Amino acid sequence: MLISPESLAVLGGAIALAGGLLGSSIGIAQAASAGVAVLADDPKQLRNVIVLAALPMTQTFYGLIILIIIVTTAMPIVVDEPRLGFAVLAVGIIAAAAQAFSAVYQGLVCASGISLLPKTKGRILTNAMMLAVFVELLGVLGLVFSILALTLIGAM
Repeated sequence: MLISPESLAVLGGAIALAGGLLGSSIGIAQAASAGVAVLADDPKQLRNVIVLAALPMTQTFYGLIILIIIVTTAMPIVVDEPRLGFAVLAVGIIAAAAQAFSAVYQGLVCASGISLLPKTKGRILTNAMMLAVFVELLGVLGLVFSILALTLIGAM
């Protein structure tokens, strides 16, 4: 039995969400691990640690948005145009990679910032957030490019 194009499209959306979840989990774990070490030395840095450790979580939301767009907007079109099933799956795979890598590397940037909080008495927070936002931009671009690709292939 062949796989239906609708199943391929939904699989693409699910993979996009899975990439966001996986990357966010790894990124948060990296940053939180550094946070535990910092809090052992300077418990007053809790607020700053939480802010930086939470930043890689956003890629999960981008993956969820892609899943919702595929299920609500692309699915009705894929039903009428079965040839689009594999294309939507491919978009989901690319989106998953963008979200996963962005979140993992953002976690590394945040972990570095967290490790310097005690030495700088928290003054590194703004700079660390700004540098983490550069990596975040790749996750945002993954979302935007996914929407653009879905539009260009005619699935939106």
